[in-house]
Amino acid sequence: MAIPSSLLRVTPIGVASLLCIAQAHAQTTALERVTVTGKGDPAISVSGWGELPLSKSPFQASILSSEQIRDLGVQRLADIVRIDPSVSDAYNAEGYWDFLTVRGFVIDNQANYRRDGLPINAETSIPLDNKERVEILQGTSGLQAGVSAPGGLVNFVVKRPSEQPIRHAEIAWRQAGSVLGALDLSQRFGAGEAFGVRVNAAAEHIDPRARSAKGERNLLAVAGDWRLPNDMLLEAEFETSHRSQPSVPGFSMLGGTVPAASSIDPRINLNNQPWSLPVVLDATTASLRFSQRLSPSWRWTAHAATQQLTSDDRIAFPFGCSAENAYDRYCSDGSFDLYDFRSDNERRRTDALELALDGSLRTGTLTHELSTGVLFSRFRARFDKYAYNFVGTGNIQGTLVTPPDPTPAYDNTDRDERHNELFARDAIKLSASTTAWLGLRHTRLSRSSIDTAGVAGPSYDQSFTTPWLALSHVFGSNQLVYASWGQGVESYVTPKLPPYGAAAGQVLPAAKSRQVEFGLKGQATQASWNIAWFDIDRPVPTDTGSAFFLDGSAHHQGLVANGAWQRGRWTVQGGVQLLRARREGAQDASVNGLRPANVPARTLKLQARHDLAALPGLALQADLLAEGNRMVLPDNSARVPGYARVDAGLRYAQASSFGHLVWRAGVDNLLDRRAWRESPYQFGHVYLFPLAPRTLRLSVEASL
Repeated sequence: MAIPSSLLRVTPIGVASLLCIAQAHAQTTALERVTVTGKGDPAISVSGWGELPLSKSPFQASILSSEQIRDLGVQRLADIVRIDPSVSDAYNAEGYWDFLTVRGFVIDNQANYRRDGLPINAETSIPLDNKERVEILQGTSGLQAGVSAPGGLVNFVVKRPSEQPIRHAEIAWRQAGSVLGALDLSQRFGAGEAFGVRVNAAAEHIDPRARSAKGERNLLAVAGDWRLPNDMLLEAEFETSHRSQPSVPGFSMLGGTVPAASSIDPRINLNNQPWSLPVVLDATTASLRFSQRLSPSWRWTAHAATQQLTSDDRIAFPFGCSAENAYDRYCSDGSFDLYDFRSDNERRRTDALELALDGSLRTGTLTHELSTGVLFSRFRARFDKYAYNFVGTGNIQGTLVTPPDPTPAYDNTDRDERHNELFARDAIKLSASTTAWLGLRHTRLSRSSIDTAGVAGPSYDQSFTTPWLALSHVFGSNQLVYASWGQGVESYVTPKLPPYGAAAGQVLPAAKSRQVEFGLKGQATQASWNIAWFDIDRPVPTDTGSAFFLDGSAHHQGLVANGAWQRGRWTVQGGVQLLRARREGAQDASVNGLRPANVPARTLKLQARHDLAALPGLALQADLLAEGNRMVLPDNSARVPGYARVDAGLRYAQASSFGHLVWRAGVDNLLDRRAWRESPYQFGHVYLFPLAPRTLRLSVEASL
């Protein structure tokens, strides 16, 4: 799908004119106030417990729907940090793939992401245009994933053919000049409407507030289903996407000082050399799912998927200050070493097949909701040699020009990985109000590697079992209390390099994290709430340069509370997280008690919406995000202050001769605050990412 060149030159005035023209041509009918009741108590499919409502589930999770994505102007996965207090930024650079921190842990882009429940690799840009919702399961995920980082699991649910026809088109503009056009079409046909198809297409010219970061992206996705006799359903879907955009690296400490965010222009892109090339991310994903109901209470499913990623990772990369012998920050005068980094033709492929059986049965007085199955997955990564060459000096004003050096002088490492997983779950109804939850996953892992020079790396097999247990009790009027315990596991191997001596290439024992959680959930006519206390303990791998071993733990304890309230024309929802994250049990006593870098101890997120009585169909919305300070260095000797950000928006729905129209306008960072949004310590280096300046956005969508 291509956007006409005239559309790519749309300005704020042009968009406003376009909206006015559409308004003038619409035969508008004043709408009576209508209360729309959606699925207020949704199920989270990635949990593994089927269609169990979230309010009855013994875990914490959040769901971002496709309508919320449009109302909040969400562009990418990283934008969900505005909504869930348990989620925060973890090196989210414009023009690159996203990283998330959940409950204080950076989740693994290779292991903690799912698409319709099957594993995918998130080292790419994942479009949201064809996603029905984004699910975030919070807590140790060993029951759902054989190998994963603790903190949480993200699942993308693909849009499928709907019962009713969909004819939906959208055009959106965002400052400084990004323009998006998108279509969503769905239709059922054939005898008894046995066949369904849904098509999503999008194309965007990207022109963000950051300079020298213009790009483009497009998406085409098709999903279909066939309702066969004997309660059989065959579903297939295909998605291909492309994104090309220069990335925007972070700023850093200047010598021993954390610069004030107010002294930095957040629109500066340090990747602005004449030879800077875009990061190009191409992805093709397809899946096939067959399910059959064997009886009213039993069903089996076969679900297969493949994901193929190709990327060109290129950047004029600022890293360290050799002039001051400091390689984890920039120089005191604002200069830095600049490198020409290019890793072209990176290929990653993930294949997965899951066979599952689920249903219910009774044993005496007990009712069991059972699920069991196997998951086979394979990951393969192939790379060419890459360039990482020193080319001169840059500065934080972005005014110095250096010559390029694209010579691919460094060997890369190809990787192969296989997972064979066997899982079983049982929700045992002990009484009308009490349920015991039991889960077990056994994983066999095989890994191997070889570099582009033909030198073999570590190759090993490992097996482990991760259990999960919970007990829940319903009391009063729609209130639930629960307690849970579970494990997750990560696998490490000593680098096969000479400095590690005889230990090079040796496999460490499985690093098992564990989580304990106690929670309370409740619902009333106009309100819902949940509160949970959690305790996560994760072994920490430590690399001294000559030794690699598990050394103590990262211990995260927290209290998270969320609530929603609706009365009359007001809707208010939000949440808060209080987190105590510390290093414990390390051999070097000086690091014990320290906070991890880039993790706020306090987070508050609120959204309020008011439907105006004077103009039916018009709603005003305001959002608040507030975070506490973040540590910049692992030794906690530097930090960035906390900040608060306010967003505002309006939504106007009307009926017209064009169909149902929804107009949206919003202002992100309404007060134009200057702050450091995050402070990741990445690649052994301090980076500081500024909060984007005040940004306007407009959109209109039509549904026939």
